[in-house]
Amino acid sequence: MFPIIGFIIVTGCVIGGYLLEHGNMSVILQPVELMIIGGAALGGFVIASPVHVIKSVISATLGMFTHKPREKKDYMEILMLLNGIFYKIRQQGLVSIESDVDSPKESPLFTKYPNILKNHEALDLITDTLRTVMTTTIAPHELESLIDQELEAHHEEALTPAHSVSTIADGLPGLGIVAAVLGVILTMAKIKEPPEVLGASIGAALVGTFIGVLLCYGYVGPMAKHMEFIAVEELQFMNVIKVALLAFIGGGAAPKVAVEFGRRVIPVNMKPSFLEMEEAFREAKKS
Repeated sequence: MFPIIGFIIVTGCVIGGYLLEHGNMSVILQPVELMIIGGAALGGFVIASPVHVIKSVISATLGMFTHKPREKKDYMEILMLLNGIFYKIRQQGLVSIESDVDSPKESPLFTKYPNILKNHEALDLITDTLRTVMTTTIAPHELESLIDQELEAHHEEALTPAHSVSTIADGLPGLGIVAAVLGVILTMAKIKEPPEVLGASIGAALVGTFIGVLLCYGYVGPMAKHMEFIAVEELQFMNVIKVALLAFIGGGAAPKVAVEFGRRVIPVNMKPSFLEMEEAFREAKKS
């Protein structure tokens, strides 16, 4: 929703300012210039990108308009899930969660939190880590290194669309100059025409530079930055899981203490208070 609002603001302010200065819209409405710049940018992107990157960029672009930012309740849910897992392990042993880990969609622990079941990356991090601990004798420092590498790989993959779109944005001003140069070449062919014809032709040529710069800094560049923020937000969410798991499994902390470790690394604007978590735990025990 907010990206759409941003697009409207950029377009409204640029076009509105132009019209307030009594500009002629027919001069800057140059679909051929847009076709040259947009087509060249799209072609360069296809040349530079493997198929899976193209698919991820399309998915990220569509997801940017439907993405729901993380809220406090999302962090509370993951902490409550981890608390339930930790308590079951502490009371019944590590083997007791084997069925939960193997079939989370049928587990009473996981099915209480359908939003987490839909988050495949977070779900995989929890279940794969617990499986590793159950089936190996991995040392705490090795487990931390393993999770760090997984998160780094996940984050790099999540940033791929942002980097690709940023590369497109960087090339748009140059492609705008290409379109402008082509316009100048066409203008030179009209050198014998009267001044008003030449002026209109030169103005149309300069629109190419205008479109390239506007697309770069007003639309495509901000889109890349938005995708980057989404990737960072997901990394923050995964980091909460990592910290809580390591505190419980690697540090031997009590369930509530391990959850508190996770709570402390939640971004400040979404961090639930200690009392809010206590109240949520009490409500969960009643249900």
